Amino acid sequence: MKILLTTDWYKPVVNGVVTSVINLKKELENRGHEVRVLTLSRNYKSYVEEGVYYIKSLNLEKIYPNARAVLPHTEPLIQELIWWRPDIVHSQCEFMTFSYAAKISRKCQCPLVHTYHTVYEDYIHYLPGGLSQYKTGAKIEKKAVACFSKMVLGKTSQVIVPTSKVENILKKYGVEEPVAVMPTGIDLGRFKEPVSEEEKNAMKKKLGIPLENKVLVSVGRLAKEKNLEELLEYFSRLIREGAGKNLTFLIAGDGPDRENLEERAKDLQITDQVVFTGMIAPDEVARYYKLGDVFVCASSSETQGITYIEALACGLPALCRKDECLSQVITDGYNGFQYEGYEYFKMHLNYILEQEERRLEMGRRGQEISSLYSTWNFCTAAEGIYRRVIEEQEKDRHQELLSEERTPGFRGRWKSLSEVWTRGIMKRGA
Repeated sequence: MKILLTTDWYKPVVNGVVTSVINLKKELENRGHEVRVLTLSRNYKSYVEEGVYYIKSLNLEKIYPNARAVLPHTEPLIQELIWWRPDIVHSQCEFMTFSYAAKISRKCQCPLVHTYHTVYEDYIHYLPGGLSQYKTGAKIEKKAVACFSKMVLGKTSQVIVPTSKVENILKKYGVEEPVAVMPTGIDLGRFKEPVSEEEKNAMKKKLGIPLENKVLVSVGRLAKEKNLEELLEYFSRLIREGAGKNLTFLIAGDGPDRENLEERAKDLQITDQVVFTGMIAPDEVARYYKLGDVFVCASSSETQGITYIEALACGLPALCRKDECLSQVITDGYNGFQYEGYEYFKMHLNYILEQEERRLEMGRRGQEISSLYSTWNFCTAAEGIYRRVIEEQEKDRHQELLSEERTPGFRGRWKSLSEVWTRGIMKRGA
């Protein structure tokens, strides 16, 4: 198949959408499919590089980190993709590149499949004007999100979501298009490579982590919706209550909320036991997971939470705030816990750490569960959806042709009249 993936985000940006697109592209190409990507450039120029079509764009960092807006006069690149004639277009974002995805799909008369990655209700605090701080304003913005999502998805043949949590949200929005749940796959091989104790100790020394300390690790973008401030407050309470003496909280990653979080750690007087790493190269991420004894996360804005799967693949038990998206990922007491409130967080953390063999066994179970989220399974599911949607479109076209022949609409009547007229001329000529 010829498959076009469209996304507002691509390398070097690091987020769940980019991870999903890169993994899908790589696996599809390994299976012999011809894949091209349409995305936004990081400058004012449009260009093509290794099958990736970069549209010139404008920086919108003031609205949202790494956000960009399309600049005009991009038709040559779009026309080239139309001439290429993909069999299917798979869009990954609802904003800048979506209109091009819809246009190419329409011009090529091929299906448009869309993955709905982000629950925008959890991101309205980024909108200018600050309406979300008011109850009525937040309701208005959430209603706008629902209307916008329904409008965009109404242009697609098939919607894909990573979890049933997102499927239920779209039902509440009134989305009528068919929705398929397809968890994002990750490159498990990256997270199963062993890291020796010598390497771990060297990294701990470099980061200032005492070798005897147990490490709580959080990996991801530092942003308000990730709720890391809650974890800092819980960690502070553990220390005050004497339960956090030999613990270190390792926060791996960077983002717009980093400065606020560092200030909060100072206010709580826990800076000697909290380590902020800053931005980490993608090929180094697994090493930081493996410094941890427990993966912790307080976010409730995840649609799937790729970091949860990555942590499990690294053999870490997970201790995360209860969320519908984790129902198939974390089972209490088996490979981790979902907590509600500080007391549960403290109790579950103690249960995980008090016996090393139990912690390791929970980690092994987590690795087994993570195998379900391989890029191979991810790609197989995507291929199945592509083929089904293409077949359904071909059936619909066939039915339309049959309907035109049976029903004397404008085309049918014109065909009948032209045939009568032609036969009349031939008869007179005879």
